Amino acid sequence: QVQVVESGGGLVQAGGSLRLSCAASGSISSINDMDWYRQAPGKRRELVAQSTSGGSTNYADSVKGRFTISRDNPKNTGYLQMNSLKPEDTAVYYCNALIQIGSHQYSYWGQGTQVTVSS
Repeated sequence: QVQVVESGGGLVQAGGSLRLSCAASGSISSINDMDWYRQAPGKRRELVAQSTSGGSTNYADSVKGRFTISRDNPKNTGYLQMNSLKPEDTAVYYCNALIQIGSHQYSYWGQGTQVTVSS
């Protein structure tokens, strides 16, 4: 059984910072991609940042220069450092992990963590 759990969300003023964590646990051989998505009320879920097991990263244009994705592979944990937050960053943030179990890869989603940025 594999679990993916996000934490670190909260309420912050515009210009502030938050650090989200995504912890994967269970029978994991390795984690391939570990990505962050967000979904604002009435909007579609969108990709915010991607990280591969090889260390490559990619960001949505709206967060480039403000957000940083990182990973601690031995701990099966990923992070999203969010700086210079704006009210339009308000959303539920989800972690998606592509996890290798034996010879198969599976996609797991966390339950989401709320980020609210006040103006």
